[in-house]
Amino acid sequence: MKNRFLPIGTVVMLNGGTKEVMITSYCIFPTNVQIKEGKAVKPDRKMYEYGGCLYPEGILDSNVSCAFDHNQIAEVLYMGYETEKQTQLSKVLNDGYEAYKEKYEKEGTLA
Repeated sequence: MKNRFLPIGTVVMLNGGTKEVMITSYCIFPTNVQIKEGKAVKPDRKMYEYGGCLYPEGILDSNVSCAFDHNQIAEVLYMGYETEKQTQLSKVLNDGYEAYKEKYEKEGTLA
């Protein structure tokens, strides 16, 4: 299985991106209206591996963030703080992510 779930605080460049993104969270499922191709649309029922914000600006508006998957990362520019706890969490997330993702995307719930 691929190793996902880089440490919080990791700064990455996404495929086709022009601005750095800092990882702020894991297992994101957007619920607010999204902008796609310049139009507001209701989000798909999809779970993403990461949530992030622009770097170095950070979260300027709590309604503005990005959600992305590990395979969308073109380059890791800076690795976040790594500890034994973070390594354990990454393992737990790696082991259970696909099952949670499938359940959420099919049923709309994680319970």
